[in-house]
Amino acid sequence: MGLVIIGAMGASYFIANTKTSDPTIISLIVIAVTGMLLIISFVITNSFERIADASRMKTEFISIVSHQLRAPLTNLRFSLDLLTSDKNKEDVSEYYSILKENTTRMGDLIDNLLTVSRIETGKFPLRKETISLEVITKRLIHKFQPFIKASNVEVVLKEEKGLPNTVGDSLWIEQVIENLLDNAIKYTPGGGKIEIKIEKKRGKLYFSIQDSGVGIPKREQKFIFSKFFRSKNALKKQTHGSGLGLHIVKKVLELSGGKIWFKSKENKGTTFFFFLPIKNHQA
Repeated sequence: MGLVIIGAMGASYFIANTKTSDPTIISLIVIAVTGMLLIISFVITNSFERIADASRMKTEFISIVSHQLRAPLTNLRFSLDLLTSDKNKEDVSEYYSILKENTTRMGDLIDNLLTVSRIETGKFPLRKETISLEVITKRLIHKFQPFIKASNVEVVLKEEKGLPNTVGDSLWIEQVIENLLDNAIKYTPGGGKIEIKIEKKRGKLYFSIQDSGVGIPKREQKFIFSKFFRSKNALKKQTHGSGLGLHIVKKVLELSGGKIWFKSKENKGTTFFFFLPIKNHQA
């Protein structure tokens, strides 16, 4: 496209030069043609990028959904075959646990797909409630204690004293924090540390969660909130996931008047930040 623009600039100069000898008019013609071509180039480039993104998401959707469904379905079929076998003399409680776990996985995937669909069609109403990030976070840390101990990681909460409340849908804000905490634990190796901070700054309530985990490769960071995206580090850890969690987190926070961002370094760790408006705050 650059060569086309350069060629068009040269052609427009020679054509204009044959029509007029005024250098100002010639310059204006060349600038106008160049500007028009730059706009066309920008539109074409963006269109190709959107097509590439759509193709990538389609490929990732097929790959992730088929994987997330194939694995639990295989486990279900295997467990059912054993449970219904006439030769089965074993304790069947383990197989019932496998059935429960895998049906839950498939249910979670379907729930995430439906949530994304509702968000994109504008049918995702959020309640406006008075909520405490501190209370929600402490409740989730307590809930995750068995997972934290099993993963051999340390979770530390540092909250500013006298924190104000925020406004949002308590169910979905809890889902946001749960997703971030779950990811931090899953991707932090044994002996690592996770630090959560909640503080008031510039008229907003800020939440951050820092881990000492695998980090996100720099070349993949621009895709981290995209639908169906899972980094190579996550795939290496062989953790379950649909690639929809962080996309949903971002949309929920934006619809709640907040914003999320992160910083990460491969093999060093990741910190996610988000803020929400303070209840009844006057800007």
